[in-house]
Amino acid sequence: MGRGREGPKRFLEKFDGLLQSDGYAVYDSVGGPKMVHAACWSHARRKFIEAVKLHPGDAAAVRMVTRINALFAIDAEARMAKLDHAARHTLRSKKAPALLEEIKTAIAAAHAKALPASALAKASNYTLALWPKLTRFLQYPELELSNNLAENSMRPVALGRKNWIHIGSQQAGPKVAAIFSVVETCRRINIPVRDYLAAVLPGLVNTPIQRLSQLTPTAWALRNL
Repeated sequence: MGRGREGPKRFLEKFDGLLQSDGYAVYDSVGGPKMVHAACWSHARRKFIEAVKLHPGDAAAVRMVTRINALFAIDAEARMAKLDHAARHTLRSKKAPALLEEIKTAIAAAHAKALPASALAKASNYTLALWPKLTRFLQYPELELSNNLAENSMRPVALGRKNWIHIGSQQAGPKVAAIFSVVETCRRINIPVRDYLAAVLPGLVNTPIQRLSQLTPTAWALRNL
């Protein structure tokens, strides 16, 4: 219900998959023993963009944004070519390592010259501290460079929160989160939300709990599309 440590720690207690987040320290102490924690390049780039906005003439900050844009351009090329994860991994392995080395060297050089309290120094500190997590995409082909897809899917909650005061109590929060999770999953895998709900909701109350895994959007899509 808040941004404290206990919520994520409890929710992700046994999670052993890929977790991608910003640099919020809470996520450093969550998950199961096999969980892999990756960072988000969009958040790193945003720090340098903020430095550019504060000082448009800062050539070092501008170069960082340009270089990180070049990193995103690799994945954009993969999307344009409609590459699967394996083919994208090959493209990344070919083009990204040298660019990453260039980015890291340039950030270290910029950091050495920047004033400690400057936006550029803060952006450099943020990125260098997360470097191992920012480069995990080289090991995991399915990992995106950023978690924008997840953040964008949650944006309607933040935008509409004031309109939903009538929704009830704190106990209603997890129910709303579950509903949004289902809806956003449908959108993510390109199945009509209305069709899915019309097929699944009737009779749901009488469905044994053991069969619920067969009614997820992904399972339903595999059977019906």
